[in-house]
This record gives sequence, structure tokens and C-alpha cells, in this order.
Amino acid sequence: MISFAICDDEPWMAEELSRRLSQYMDEQINKQAEKQVNEHPSQSSSFYSIRCFSDGRSLLKSGNTFDVIFLDIQMPPPDGMETARKLRRQGSRSLLIFITVLAEYVFDAFSVEAYDYLVKPLENVRFRRTMNRVLHTLSQRTDQQKKLIIQKGNSCEIISLSEILYGEVMGRKIYIHQLDGSITDYYGKMEDLERKVDGRFFKCHRSYLVNLAHVRGCHDGRVILMQDKEIPVSRLRERDLTQALLHYMKSRTINPP
Repeated sequence: MISFAICDDEPWMAEELSRRLSQYMDEQINKQAEKQVNEHPSQSSSFYSIRCFSDGRSLLKSGNTFDVIFLDIQMPPPDGMETARKLRRQGSRSLLIFITVLAEYVFDAFSVEAYDYLVKPLENVRFRRTMNRVLHTLSQRTDQQKKLIIQKGNSCEIISLSEILYGEVMGRKIYIHQLDGSITDYYGKMEDLERKVDGRFFKCHRSYLVNLAHVRGCHDGRVILMQDKEIPVSRLRERDLTQALLHYMKSRTINPP
């Protein structure tokens, strides 16, 4: 679930932003629901939450962690900028989006790693473009956080899925090739590895499972990867690989409305 916070001392502004945010998120969820027969649009409220705060003090005291925080810059002390500084000092990794009347205020936003800013009155195209980027960024964060846990006897090794270039099976062993050049091997089956990873991985050969995020091309029965590495693709899977790549790239691309 994606959690949003809106911090603005003007109730009408908080209400308008909450309305726009709900409308946008419901649209996105409904689009996904159309692709999944068993999912119903009325379930949308379980995929995100919105909480409003009338000042920076109440936001800071809440102690909650939010994925995205919309912050009005001009508020009674602590104003939006000072609230952002305190959030960062507390270790917050929230995407901070400033709401302001005057765009020149945003030059101070670099010091708190602001994600974006919106100027009042809110312009719908700009708002939707920002939200498209937000969902894309949150999706990338989620991908980076996913892990593969490998059990080896009485010990285990944890590898981020984003760091895996490809998996290879040789005999009774699986070899996990990583971006930094390291290789982790363990006893296992390719079928078990397929169940542990997500949709960014594609079985291009009976002995190879490749991370589509690191594929740079395909020709002459070879998959071209980062760092000039190559692995085989079976003749019967070449077309499926191309389709999988196109689908993956489409899913990672945000197109402005």
C-alpha cells in the first residue's frame, strides 16, 4: 500500500489535493484491475492511504512513515522547509513534494532532497506528470528491495534481485551471476529459482534465467547483457524473449497523459 501525507495549513487546499490524489490513484488502480479478471475496482481504497495534517508540528509528532509527503512551504513555524529538514534528520526517505505560491522558494529544496514542487493553483497536467514519476520511482524502490535468500547448509546468503545478472544451472548446482562480477553457487533446481524471483526474470534457455533489466540486445542466438556478457537463448524462445522485453520496457515506462 502506498501511503500519502498532505501537510497544508489551508483546509481547502488540503481537500483539493486529497481529491486530485484520490482521483488519480483510483484511475491507475482501475487500469490495473481491467487487466486482472479477479480484481474489482471497488477494492481501490486498500491500495493507498491519504492522511492530512494542518501544520508541520503535527506531521512530525505523528511518528508515521509515509511514501510521499506533500508539504506547503508557507506555513506557521515550522514552515514546510524546516519541517522537511527535521524529517530528513529523523532519517525519512519519503518523496517530498513542495506546494508553493512562488516558484523561487524551491531553490532551497535541494538541501532537503526534494522530489518535486507544485505551484498553486494546482495545474492538472503538471500534477499528473509528477504523480506518474512518483509511481515510477516507488516501483523502482520496491524492485530494489526484493531479495533472493539462498540457503547453504547452516548458513544463508541474501542477494538483491536488482543485482542479479542471470542465473545458470550446471548439473545439480545453480550459479547466480551478479553485476559486480561475483558468482554465488548452491545446490538447487531451476524451477525453484523461477518461483523465488519476480516478473523481471525470463527463462531464455533451459539452463539460463536472465534479468530483463540488464538485457541490451539479442542476435544470433545470444542474449547481450551489460558488461559485454552473453548467454544463449534457445531458438524456440527468441520470439518470446522479444515479447517479454517489450512488455517489461512498457511496464517500466511512464507516459504522460
